[in-house]
Amino acid sequence: MPTTSSLHPAQPLTAEELTKLWTQLQQPTALAELGLLLACLGGAWLIVRLMRGRQADAKSIWFGQHVVDGVLFPILALILALGARRFLAGVEIPLAVFRVAIPVLVSLAVIRLTVKVLGVVFPNAPAMRVIERTVSWMAWVGSVLWIIGVMPLVLDELDGITWKIGASQVSLRNLIEGAFSAVLVLILSLSLSSAIENRLLKGATDNMSLRKIMANLSRALLLTVGLMMALSAVGIDLTALSVLGGAIGVGVGFGLQKLAANYVSGFVILAERSLRIGDLVKVDNFEGRITDINTRYTVLRSSAGREAIVPNEMLITQRVENASLADNKLLLMTEVQVAYGTDLDWLRPLLAEAVAKVPRILPSPAPAVHLTAFAPDGLGLTVAFWIGDPENGQLAARSEVNLAILAALNHLKVDIPYPQRVVHINAPLEVSSAEHDITHDAT
Repeated sequence: MPTTSSLHPAQPLTAEELTKLWTQLQQPTALAELGLLLACLGGAWLIVRLMRGRQADAKSIWFGQHVVDGVLFPILALILALGARRFLAGVEIPLAVFRVAIPVLVSLAVIRLTVKVLGVVFPNAPAMRVIERTVSWMAWVGSVLWIIGVMPLVLDELDGITWKIGASQVSLRNLIEGAFSAVLVLILSLSLSSAIENRLLKGATDNMSLRKIMANLSRALLLTVGLMMALSAVGIDLTALSVLGGAIGVGVGFGLQKLAANYVSGFVILAERSLRIGDLVKVDNFEGRITDINTRYTVLRSSAGREAIVPNEMLITQRVENASLADNKLLLMTEVQVAYGTDLDWLRPLLAEAVAKVPRILPSPAPAVHLTAFAPDGLGLTVAFWIGDPENGQLAARSEVNLAILAALNHLKVDIPYPQRVVHINAPLEVSSAEHDITHDAT
């Protein structure tokens, strides 16, 4: 049975040991190892194929465009390979193929996990290509160093470089491992939070605010736990963070009041549901629909396509007009003039009936026509009507109503009066004969 040192060398392989490894790779047992390794890869491929179905989600980190492109395939292959290696070690077969294959699978899993998660969290980032190459080179170099036995020796040397930070003794190896642990934990935290958010918001039509606050809380909680785990991996005593927490509290109290107020206001808005995603609101003379509520700000999108980023504190401290808090009904009005002498008792019901036939106008409350002004040129009528879909635009609804009113007036032979002005011309003054003589002499 192979010893532990043969599986995990504590020093670099000599030329004789490399020759022995090459010889073992040429033995018939290596073919059995290779066959078992191929079975592990095939089993992982089959499991991933059954789980992903015919078409995988494009945003998923576990599945790619093909079966072997995601993170799940190398992880399953690594798990199956570790189980197969333990089985071969129990039947006293010298390990050669698995000694090379397992570090390669570990490197492949690390590369896929890092690239996939960062690609989902930071899509279309210019630095993604550089990060992908850096992680790939580091993973492959680490696997080669581990196979030839150099990595354990390097780790022992790094463990010997120590210095004291407060009451803790920290080595260079602890810092490097802590940095890798922090990166790995943050990647896993971002992955889990992204998966949770997609699961909560996917296909949701109600309780969007509650789902959004749960997604934000889960991301903050996962990142906090991940950071604490990373600090523990480095060897930093977490009790020392109490002083840091006090300093952060003082900083928030003085220098970050607005930022803290916006964050707290964001959670208050989501919790009390006074404003919800999809509501039509008016804030500081800007009217639009709420498209997103973040922890610091809220995004409003107007019907013209413009977007406004409103701090959450403004939504708490200032007046906000919400057109869809109780329901989506919205009252609109338009004005028209008719000539003096028109029979309004006959005309008003006919105009209301014409407006009610417009498709977007609600039958209840019914449209109404009121006499609101005695204008210089005619009688001023105000037509009030309700719509139930203000998100589709108010200008188009008002235009359809105006066209319906114009068609009804033309059909009923009712004139819309033009501006009229009466001009009085006075007769010229007669000049007396005496005044005429004086004017003539002066000339």
